[in-house]
Amino acid sequence: MNFSEIGRVIEALGKDRGIERSIVVKAIEQAFLVTARKKFGIQGEYETRYNPDDGDIEIFQYKNVVDDVRDPIVEIKLDAAKELDEDVEVGDQLGIKIENPNFSRVDVQTARQIIFQKVRDAEREILFSEFKHREGELITGIARRYERGNIIVDLGKADAILSRREIIPGEQFKTGDRIQAYLSEVVMTNRGPEIRLSRTSPMFLVKLFEIEVPEIQDGQIVIKSAAREPGFHAKIAVASVDKDIDPVGACVGMKGSRVQNVVNELQGEKIDIVKWNDDIETFSRSALAPAEITNIMMDHEDQNMDVVVDEDQLSLAIGRRGQNVRLAAMLTGYKINIISKVKLQEKITRSVQNLLQVPGVSETQAQVLVQHDIVAVGDLTVMSAEDLAGVLSISEEDAQKIITDTLAAVEAGTINLQPEEEEELISASAVPTYRGMIEKKEGSDDEEQSDKFSEAERRLREELAAFKLK
Repeated sequence: MNFSEIGRVIEALGKDRGIERSIVVKAIEQAFLVTARKKFGIQGEYETRYNPDDGDIEIFQYKNVVDDVRDPIVEIKLDAAKELDEDVEVGDQLGIKIENPNFSRVDVQTARQIIFQKVRDAEREILFSEFKHREGELITGIARRYERGNIIVDLGKADAILSRREIIPGEQFKTGDRIQAYLSEVVMTNRGPEIRLSRTSPMFLVKLFEIEVPEIQDGQIVIKSAAREPGFHAKIAVASVDKDIDPVGACVGMKGSRVQNVVNELQGEKIDIVKWNDDIETFSRSALAPAEITNIMMDHEDQNMDVVVDEDQLSLAIGRRGQNVRLAAMLTGYKINIISKVKLQEKITRSVQNLLQVPGVSETQAQVLVQHDIVAVGDLTVMSAEDLAGVLSISEEDAQKIITDTLAAVEAGTINLQPEEEEELISASAVPTYRGMIEKKEGSDDEEQSDKFSEAERRLREELAAFKLK
């Protein structure tokens, strides 16, 4: 039985599409194994081998040697078995080559379909592996068509998808336009690998700077954090490994040439480049530039910060439609509350006045209480004498007298528990929608690539080995 024509077709497919010959051969063997089971009985035990010398498929049927045959598909009589092998005995298993299986056109067509299906599956796996290890890279393709608002991008070997939400607002592409994007994810679907691109990811901005700034490629400058509101405003934080190199100046370039190239690719998106600092308070001041910060109160446990600015700096700190404070929050990873210094002073004054209602509390003591976040009579009434004595540096007896007199005045209704109603202290607040901090992956890229290719090949081999007729 000569199937050299099928063999040549499969080998051509393997060569053109990069599939290993051994995988293609395994697909051929599995296909004719299924065909043999259908033709000669599914309860039988069969083995198929591809002979590369003459392009034949050799089919072997294994039967148990017995004295009396009950099922001729799985059993053979001892006399007949000895004609094939003189040394065989009852209980042995004998492999018999089927010399002329007489497969019909339908049988051959079934085998052909199985082979092509396995080749397509292998091609999908190889394509998946090829692009999976390129996740996190910039990739360039040609816009081919629109599908439900998404752009299908031709990458040569495969098509990628640039979804509507991953396109910079206001951006328009025509068929045939060159598109540069960030390869954000490769996932395997029922239709094969889906390659997903993005032009709105902060990592797209990072990768563009890596191309434009040689010092970043050399490792002399590191991008530590990045945040974007695509099409409008972006911020990146950079640090220098070499103290003699100015990281901000290197990223800006001569007469702004380097940063301008990035701006052009991002459709005019405004980019702020700030210097990284390991001290989060110092870094936050840079992240909120161009506003000048009066004071910052940090809560590292909850990752919150209250930023106090003068009235004339309020609009700069918040930014147009809140962009500046939102980007700073993403850049630092902290929730940022912008507070007007005037409003803060007014609140402190009202709190001091409220505490001055307490019998025996001086103005100096009231200010000390406010500094310890005791801003109203109601806060004082729930304190212990020991805590109050520690804050005001007085005896516990005097502290207890203040608390007792305060409770009596509250019960009599002669003092107010809280200051008069006031307008909102926080002028703007921003919670980071994501952390802009960039973490470098450890390990060798070559090792990762090798692992991913071998994993894909292993999965395909397991699938072929486990393939059985249902």
